[in-house]
Amino acid sequence: MKISVRNLEPTKVKLTVTVDQEEFDPYLDEARKNIAKEVNIPGFRKGHVPGKLVEQRFGFGAVAGEAVNGAVPQLYSKALEEKKIRPMAEPEFDVVDIPESAKDEKKLKFTATVERRPDFDLPETEGMEIAIAAPEIKDEDVDKRLEALRQRFGTLVSVDRPAAKGDFANIDLNAEIDGESVDSQEGVSYELGSNTMLDGLDEALDGLSAGEETTFEGTLEAGEHEGQKAQIKVKVNSVKAEELPELDDDFAQEASEFDTLDELKADIRKAAAQDAKGRQATEARDAFIAKLQEGLEIPVPKGVKNNMVEQQLKNVAADPKKATKEQKAEAEETVEKELRDQMVLDALAEKLDVQVSQADVFNFLASIAQQYGMDPNAFIQAIMRNGQLGSAVQEVARSKGLLAGMRAVKFTADGEVVDLSDFLGNAAEEEEEESVEAASAAAAVADEISSDEK
Repeated sequence: MKISVRNLEPTKVKLTVTVDQEEFDPYLDEARKNIAKEVNIPGFRKGHVPGKLVEQRFGFGAVAGEAVNGAVPQLYSKALEEKKIRPMAEPEFDVVDIPESAKDEKKLKFTATVERRPDFDLPETEGMEIAIAAPEIKDEDVDKRLEALRQRFGTLVSVDRPAAKGDFANIDLNAEIDGESVDSQEGVSYELGSNTMLDGLDEALDGLSAGEETTFEGTLEAGEHEGQKAQIKVKVNSVKAEELPELDDDFAQEASEFDTLDELKADIRKAAAQDAKGRQATEARDAFIAKLQEGLEIPVPKGVKNNMVEQQLKNVAADPKKATKEQKAEAEETVEKELRDQMVLDALAEKLDVQVSQADVFNFLASIAQQYGMDPNAFIQAIMRNGQLGSAVQEVARSKGLLAGMRAVKFTADGEVVDLSDFLGNAAEEEEEESVEAASAAAAVADEISSDEK
């Protein structure tokens, strides 16, 4: 097999593959067998028709066409491996020549154009040292957590006064366009200051008492008239204020298993400290990936980037083509970072010769299924049916490579070595659910499968 490679772009190549007859013969034989299984010829059992007879009956062209369908993808994979090309998208195939008979000297020849991972050299992780910030627990962090717990035990009580920020108002809404009602809602509970409904609603409600109403102009954010201006009439049915319990030992006993408020605060501080360590591990991960990319110019594949940007914009705009310049710029920046991070982690996994077992992949997929309350076996079967097992293998390799690479690095904070073993695990007992890298990718895979299953 002769392979030539032409670089079209830094991240795009065109392979031309010419296949010797002896390499093509096994595919011709397989094609004859496949055709024999599908045809009925008098005097022969189905599937037992001699290959020569198949070729006589249906012609060499039919056999060669069937053989090409099997040969091209497999020979393309061999060509990628031989030339050490790492594809990042599906190829575009073009069959240039096919032999017209068994004795034809013309060889099978095809081209494959594909976007690829660019070449770059990663630094050695052994001996690498990275400084990160020390975890910081502030009193205000503890106070915020304590206040959130206090609000969980709060109650709403009716008040005879104008509504203010933080109050809960029960309201009726009616939107009109050109004097015609286009949408209405009754008995909606709304927290003033939350800004979770219509723009201008908070300002309109501020200072209104039960039984009062007002009208303001707003932009409808959903439904048939989404994006249109409307006159919105809002009426206040009642106003309630949140009444919070006193922070004392009685509250501690009601809200937790502790007898005193001091004990509760100590436990909250302990939880805050653990969360701070988790944030430090995330910072270490980001700093490590940034260190690997330091000084490298890594171009991203244009086609892959454009597809990912379009998917990003679908999450922020009903029509991606109508997204704002700011939205497009943000999506492009996000996608470029994600692609560079992925390419670097793929290269790291190769550099460290990371091995991914079947158990690794199945455990990874089972952990995702568990997170989303899905049956693990059904989820894994769905992954395989949709041809996404390769993506799962790649994600596991990235995670294992990331963990292995980070274990070789000395992370320091204020000159002291940081112990990240709680998050990185160890090489002997590595579990994918402990990865500080895979969470977002796992969620994306699960969301996509959930959507496909629906």
